[in-house]
Amino acid sequence: MGSTFGKNIRISIFGQSHSPAIGVVIDGLPAGHRIDIEKLSEFLKRRAPGRDEFSTSRFESDIPEILSGLKDGVLCGAPLAAVIKNSNVKPQDYSEIADKPRPGHADFTAQMKYGGAQDYSGGGHFSGRLTAPLCIAGGIMLQLLEEEGITIGSHIFEIAGVQDTPLDPVHVSQSDIARLQKSTFPVNDTESGEVMKSAISTAKKVGDSVGGIIECVVLDLPAGIGEPMFEGLDNTIASAVFAIPAVKGIEFGSGFAGSRSKGSINNDPFIYSGEKIKTLSNNHGGILGGISSGMPLIFRVAIKPTSSIYIEQDTVSFSKKENSKLIITGRHDPCIVPRAVPCIESAAAISIYDALLSSKIYL
Repeated sequence: MGSTFGKNIRISIFGQSHSPAIGVVIDGLPAGHRIDIEKLSEFLKRRAPGRDEFSTSRFESDIPEILSGLKDGVLCGAPLAAVIKNSNVKPQDYSEIADKPRPGHADFTAQMKYGGAQDYSGGGHFSGRLTAPLCIAGGIMLQLLEEEGITIGSHIFEIAGVQDTPLDPVHVSQSDIARLQKSTFPVNDTESGEVMKSAISTAKKVGDSVGGIIECVVLDLPAGIGEPMFEGLDNTIASAVFAIPAVKGIEFGSGFAGSRSKGSINNDPFIYSGEKIKTLSNNHGGILGGISSGMPLIFRVAIKPTSSIYIEQDTVSFSKKENSKLIITGRHDPCIVPRAVPCIESAAAISIYDALLSSKIYL
């Protein structure tokens, strides 16, 4: 399975939704940096299930257990291995999907690839549960980036068609990010947030689900980080982001809206601001030619509605080779967007820190 990522730092994620544990091995972390485990645990709580009425009722403590790579809280140069024990599992809820693939899930494609050998319980290795070890890696990278003066934050940009106030692509500040990180439902406009919550509750009551969009920003990333062509900063961020189940699209800066504009409008004029060169606007989203420009790096990610819904759906029976019906049981999020926010930050942190190490090598 393609469960590894990185060039200078290699990340390998292992486990299944209902296996005894899930985890991550991170090779290449620079020695000598102190990792705040309590801070990492608090970050993981933002993604953990069962925390409020808008997430799955499956409760997991998601406390990371560091097996190697740290000595007295400091990275020692050895590969860092960490696990999270799975405790609240109910494999009986998934017995039917061994024969009847759930619409919107990887059940069918996994069956085609692995011929029945795959672990289907809870979605197996395809489950969103695997974003927990992703967030272990991302939480560590966020701390390492903070040492470099680089900050990453996100907010819920849209849920069920209800939009939040966008981040200012030129003037977004550290205080904006700090405020969002403290929020259990990170939005800029609390009124819009309440409407989003209502839409989630309505979908939940009828057994349906809703999707949305997350906007992420990287602050104080120096100009000159990244590569052209296949290893562009936007390329690697997109690659890491698409490891998150339910992600269906990504755009940087003005994105698709910019494609409907004109060059005279979408281009960002350069100016001197003291000793630094900046742009008056930021339609390029902080990346030009795969390399950071020094402006805030901004991108948005489309999250599909949760595929597991409680409404009867059409599917097939593998064993009977006929059309069939399926009513999904188990515990599922009516909207995955709020819990996906730290996952997006983690994916960004992993790819950006890896790119930052490449730039240090060249320097």
